[in-house]
Amino acid sequence: MPIRYSFSEIKKMTKHFRERLGEGGFGTVFKGTLRSGRLVAVKMLSQSKANGQDFINEVATIGRIHHVNIVQLIGFCVHGSKRALIYEFMHNGSLNKHIFSSEANILNYEKTYDIALGVARGIEYLHQGCDMQILHFDIKPHNILLDENLKPKVSDFGLAKLYSVEDSIVPLTHARGTFGYMAPEMLYKNIGGVSYKADVYSFGMLLMEMVSRRKNLNASTEHLSQIYFPTWIYDQFHYGKNIEIQDATEDERKICKKMLIVALWCIQLNPSDRPSMNKVVKMLEGDGECLQVPLKPLQPTPKREVKGDRNNSNQASSSIQSD
Repeated sequence: MPIRYSFSEIKKMTKHFRERLGEGGFGTVFKGTLRSGRLVAVKMLSQSKANGQDFINEVATIGRIHHVNIVQLIGFCVHGSKRALIYEFMHNGSLNKHIFSSEANILNYEKTYDIALGVARGIEYLHQGCDMQILHFDIKPHNILLDENLKPKVSDFGLAKLYSVEDSIVPLTHARGTFGYMAPEMLYKNIGGVSYKADVYSFGMLLMEMVSRRKNLNASTEHLSQIYFPTWIYDQFHYGKNIEIQDATEDERKICKKMLIVALWCIQLNPSDRPSMNKVVKMLEGDGECLQVPLKPLQPTPKREVKGDRNNSNQASSSIQSD
């Protein structure tokens, strides 16, 4: 179980919050060192997110998880209104900075594939490996962390929810997640109920970005659900055209093609058409030449009623929680 630390210990391990690692919708992360010398990441939750539910969510959820592809929660702190979470330190930061950086990229396509497979196994564990079904609801490059060996770990469980393993459709009244990765059923009522397939969709969008090294979402577009790149990829497959992958070997091109076909399956509009994460892992591990290209990944029509608060429409990259 995670260890409880005092706030004075938090200040000491972070050297009074000297080195900031990053900032997100749920708080600021600082670099810290335990007395043993072990490096940690200390997430100080923002005041609006600190009182109660999100903090309890994250401690309760991640405290029960032990998997090589899930970030390890080492400890926590409760001090008045202050809340902190202490995680293992991930030397290579978030996947986000590696796939979208214009600097020299340390990820070749084989390593990208290894990372994708690790993330898929982590999400599969969340869905099927625990006594409860854990739905993350915010899978995106920013929430995938890489250790010193570039092994991926799913992080940030602030939006996660726990459900019975028997629940195929889960009760959720408002949108949760990040536009561009959020499953359409989170936003549009008559697509279908919300389930673990929402994480599958997000993984598909993540996978598409990992291969293309570009964002799927055109944030300036009028409708946030209008995503051009997946449609373009489908058209290339449909018309038998080769997808040019820059600086890739023949073997790497085959790996990329397999990942893109898996991504197209994951982002199907109808949740029932998407595979489970167990199936996704098998598809990624298997022979890409045997994979069929699915139907074109249609987008919901703008006329459909949006769930939750429309005021969230300008938040193209930040996590939202409307309930």
